[in-house]
Amino acid sequence: MQKRFVIENSQLMLKAEELIGAASNRYRITVQVANRAKRRRFEEFDSVDDPKMKPVIRAIIEMSDELTQPEIIGE
Repeated sequence: MQKRFVIENSQLMLKAEELIGAASNRYRITVQVANRAKRRRFEEFDSVDDPKMKPVIRAIIEMSDELTQPEIIGE
């Protein structure tokens, strides 16, 4: 049995608050996170890169990183 990637709840909550704070519409950002997580879940069936982290948590982390580090998107 594989161990899941451990991220502190407080850190995850801060990242989620960043996303919600930066969004103009809370519903829309929630749907975007859900869609990205759903897409990631189906991508994970094809590749087994990092099955340790749940797709929703990964989506929140990625999207908050994209907000704080716009150079990620530019590359």
